[in-house]
Amino acid sequence: MAIQTEITFHEIEHSDALEASINRWVSRLEHLHDRIVHCHVTVGQPHRHQRRGRMFDVHVKLDISGSEIVTTWESEDVYLAVADAFRAARRQLLDELGVRRGKAKAPFVTRYVSNVG
Repeated sequence: MAIQTEITFHEIEHSDALEASINRWVSRLEHLHDRIVHCHVTVGQPHRHQRRGRMFDVHVKLDISGSEIVTTWESEDVYLAVADAFRAARRQLLDELGVRRGKAKAPFVTRYVSNVG
């Protein structure tokens, strides 16, 4: 089953090579988990830094039946940012698979209770 993939370029020009790279990363994730429904990738250059040069932001959002995985990565090299964002998404996906299969504990979430009022 092919994952429905949506790629958005923000403040940069469309690149066929970059789109092909993103599609390769999505196909790699497809082999890990068969319940990924949708993948939305945003590649952008939000602002220009005077001291740091061109920075690229990559946001990856995976919709899985029952949950969602979101990662963001920033780098001066757009291909490195894409690779690192998908590697982070892969780590989160593997963590979630471990929890679903009972091989890992769910991450501890701190909840704050307010007694105001």
